[in-house]
Amino acid sequence: MPVIMSSFNIATAREKFPALNQPQVFFDNAGGSQTLGTVIDSICNYLSKTNVQLGASYAVGKKSTASYESGYAAAAKYINASIDSIVLGSSTTSLFRTLSFALSFPAGSEIIISKVDHEANIASWVDLAARQNLTIKWWAPKAGTNPKLEVFDLKDLLSEKTVLVTCTHASNILGTIHDIAAIAEAVHTIPGALLCVDAVAYAPHRQIDVKAWGVDFYCFSWYKVYGPHMSMLYASPLALKSVKSLGHHFNPSSTLQDKLGLAGSCYELTASIPAVLAYFGDKPAESWAAIEQHEGKLQGTLLEYLNARSDVTICGEPSADTKKRVCTIGFVVKGRKSKDVVEAVDELSNGEMGIRWGTFYSVRLADEILGLQYDGVVRVSMVHYNTLDEVKQLIVLFDKVLGKA
Repeated sequence: MPVIMSSFNIATAREKFPALNQPQVFFDNAGGSQTLGTVIDSICNYLSKTNVQLGASYAVGKKSTASYESGYAAAAKYINASIDSIVLGSSTTSLFRTLSFALSFPAGSEIIISKVDHEANIASWVDLAARQNLTIKWWAPKAGTNPKLEVFDLKDLLSEKTVLVTCTHASNILGTIHDIAAIAEAVHTIPGALLCVDAVAYAPHRQIDVKAWGVDFYCFSWYKVYGPHMSMLYASPLALKSVKSLGHHFNPSSTLQDKLGLAGSCYELTASIPAVLAYFGDKPAESWAAIEQHEGKLQGTLLEYLNARSDVTICGEPSADTKKRVCTIGFVVKGRKSKDVVEAVDELSNGEMGIRWGTFYSVRLADEILGLQYDGVVRVSMVHYNTLDEVKQLIVLFDKVLGKA
């Protein structure tokens, strides 16, 4: 039976996460979600019964290999892709860096890099440009509190020399959703140009369909989508051809795993991915629709409170419209350091209300576009297993820390 039905049951969902059975409110989910109990059991089962090298002909070796291959098949199915087009790794940061060493462009080519992104989807391309003598064009929205990557701004940057465009599907500070399909369409007006998308902050909140969006590279972390601590990179058929193999010369080199895997797909973690898919049931579209509706209520409640306060500025989309934003909310308080606000909440809640402050590796966004310092924002990042009661508890704490609006 699927855990999540079209009629969302928060109690049923929460029962599937062992970590929720303690006096801790988890509002730091953008840094990593809690893990499904079935995923934990799968990892334990693999290590207890099938922890051997892949490819062996003996009985346990066959079981181990089958479990690993099932994990890859499930991961590909999850994003509507083929097994040949994905690779699993330790983190999105490491996969982007690895990818950057497998791409080669003519000197003088141009790459367009978004400044709204986590540094994972910036640093690798800055380094690539330096190594290959490429020109960087920065895709930076105008400074302000609600910056967004718009196609019309991108079109001004595109040229016949463009070979790569990088951007985020949703910012881990702003929560704003970008129109990836429209961005991909614009990028592909340039013959051979590729689009690389960081989906780490988007994936916990919406169903993924890489084919529908027309992306070339797409990456996210399973440990933020209720699964094991690993990540996944997708390459379209066109993009796959542009990726050279970094593997041993005597090994196969046709799939993305062949080219970039480097034995980095941890066996027991890979084998646990089918448990994530099982959680969303036989009709995942219905499950994700229910999640979106529930998260809309969560973000609507918190945003209504924050928007009503004259001393609070939302960083990102101020609307609770689920077509415009995900359930990650960053804000600043006039005259207060973000660090002080969070630590005051910590003190009042005895550490049981888990929110965070900072720039969350999106330093260029925080410094150059939002105009913030190291202190960054107060961030409340919710997912579907959070409850309205938890949001209301947080609001009570904010009133105590900030005073009544």
